[in-house]
Amino acid sequence: MLIDTNLIIYSVHPDYPQLRHWLTRQCPACSVISRVEALGYHRLSVTGRRSIEAVLDHLEILYPTMETFEKAIHLRQKRKVSLGDALIAATAWEHRQTLATANIDDFRWIEELTVINPLENLS
Repeated sequence: MLIDTNLIIYSVHPDYPQLRHWLTRQCPACSVISRVEALGYHRLSVTGRRSIEAVLDHLEILYPTMETFEKAIHLRQKRKVSLGDALIAATAWEHRQTLATANIDDFRWIEELTVINPLENLS
């Protein structure tokens, strides 16, 4: 399973302890793009950075290949989608991973991709 950036960010928020437990059980991977998105936020505090880095330290980081970039190009030609979302979706597709995200509507249109929102099932 590959997790989207939003789940990394939510996992360090005090309102989502169940997400932290889910991440521990699932041991998902993330795209290096999510690392850039999560840590690259210009208003990220030192404490926030440390918290996100702690989450990232427990995830397998997947790197894009030329095939990933070609798939991202294809996705962007089909529909208006951010570069980050296109690369994250393409990474999940290339590695045959389910994409876990809180924003399933951003990815639902990609027929080749299985998308879940783990927050829907967490109590």
